[in-house]
Amino acid sequence: MLRKLLIAAVLATLVSTTVASAAGRRHVHSQQVSISTTQLMPGVTYTREVDFTAAGPVVLDVVTIPKPDGTVYSLAPVLSNETLTGTETLTHIEQRVGSAATTVGIDGDYFSKASGQPSGILMRGGVLDSQPNPARTSLGIAPDGTLNIGQVAYTGTWQGSAGLRPVSLNTRTGKFTLFTPSFGTATPAESNVTEIVFSSFPATHPSQALDGTVAQVAATGGQRIPQGGAVLVARGSANSAQLKAEAPVGQTVEVRLTLTPDWSGLASAIGGGPLLVKKGKAVFSDGESFLPGELNSREARGAIGQTADGHILLVTVEGASPAYSVGLSSYELAVQMVKLGATTAIGLGSGGPAGLAFNGSLLTRPSGTSEAPVSDALVLSYSGVYASPVAPVLSPNGDGVSDTETFSYRVVRPSTVTETLTGPGGATVQLGSGAEQPGVYTLTWNGESGTGTTLEPEGSWTFTVTATDDRHVTTTAQRAFSLDDTLASLTLSLGSRGVPTANFTLTRQASITLRVERPNGIPLATLKTPTEQPGPVHMTWKWFTGKRAPAGRYQLRVQATSSVGVSSLVAGFSFSGH
Repeated sequence: MLRKLLIAAVLATLVSTTVASAAGRRHVHSQQVSISTTQLMPGVTYTREVDFTAAGPVVLDVVTIPKPDGTVYSLAPVLSNETLTGTETLTHIEQRVGSAATTVGIDGDYFSKASGQPSGILMRGGVLDSQPNPARTSLGIAPDGTLNIGQVAYTGTWQGSAGLRPVSLNTRTGKFTLFTPSFGTATPAESNVTEIVFSSFPATHPSQALDGTVAQVAATGGQRIPQGGAVLVARGSANSAQLKAEAPVGQTVEVRLTLTPDWSGLASAIGGGPLLVKKGKAVFSDGESFLPGELNSREARGAIGQTADGHILLVTVEGASPAYSVGLSSYELAVQMVKLGATTAIGLGSGGPAGLAFNGSLLTRPSGTSEAPVSDALVLSYSGVYASPVAPVLSPNGDGVSDTETFSYRVVRPSTVTETLTGPGGATVQLGSGAEQPGVYTLTWNGESGTGTTLEPEGSWTFTVTATDDRHVTTTAQRAFSLDDTLASLTLSLGSRGVPTANFTLTRQASITLRVERPNGIPLATLKTPTEQPGPVHMTWKWFTGKRAPAGRYQLRVQATSSVGVSSLVAGFSFSGH
């Protein structure tokens, strides 16, 4: 057994192995549906559904997560580049925050293409960064993981030596605007403005009195926003005169930011829209400020919903290509959310930015030639132990293929870890235990018993890693595989016309399926055979001739189904077409 600490960054490559572990086909309302599901991390599944509709194929990607508890599972918005201006790809956002968690992310709010600023509310850790768009639905997340969905109004005021004055938050419009460090390093370079600088200013929690003392008065825009401070801007001559008179250097200014309904008790919030599901029913229109074309066009879209039992659904429909996925309208997506069990749901950004990612790699296919940037994102962070997918079969028969199984897991906090294998008849192999620092670890197993003298029983096995971290929180991750020596030593020989013959060995009676595939796994032909007896087997695909197959590269997959389970081997070959 080998244990090796790897650089944490390699975890980003593990998503490439999250291939569908279960697949099926069904027919719903005369539509053929292909569904595959895999586990991303403990309690979190990813389902990819392809519906073949009259309008064309529709690809739906669904991540289902437990109700976020704020301890092991946390769901919160993340701002691109940590500022309201500019954009960043979803995968890069995940890579930034992924050092402290295993993550799944979905695109967030609509945003200005010119500035990158989100269109609606953004609240992180109870601090308001961007005010809501009252004409569109917003999403709030309570500390217990309950989603609050509705239209939210904003009122802001500031008061110096005189009466209350209106104030907006981190916007380029309005008579007066309060700019905080979340906007960026400096205020916009506007003309005909007066700016007062607070070297120290409270975090902008809504429904609280926020007091700051004026440290500087400036007659130009583009002032530096101090970290831990803020800048109040007045636009136009009359408003500038008012600000100078009521907020001179040394004056205490009170700012109050109010949300209606009162969302000050929520952990976070993000903009989006429109409302998709209300009380378990799809919403066709809620009168929000979207153009008909924005709602009715078939395109890529994102959404988030919650089921009756509290589970969160992160959903993306891919688009818009008639050859791959035509996308959905807003109402069609709402119908899909109801089918998935959502009792409440809201739309997120649509078009190119719509996407889902896992640990810094896309789960979805970009709408364009490359991944589009976003203004903000919703990110699920899992702080427990994570085990990467494993090879489905371990066959330690010395043929050089799958002779060892590799297990890889990650902890993001200092933890006490145990790694165990359990198999048929209660068989147990203790791989190790001890204290681990944050990082990615690997172990290998060759199928032998703990004493290293005999092979463990063949059949279904489970790798289990349990970690208790420095918060005394215990989590467990598992991956299943099989120990199966039924199939070994596959080689191919080609006849004079390129006809492939599969040569392999069986250790027990098994039924065999041969499949010719393209190198990418797309099947071209399948042949099932009667039960074969133990020993050397030679099977020739006699009809595979130049008349039936063009020249090119292929692979032959041999699958053996026995009393132990299902195992397979693959060998590639080239066909000249002569």
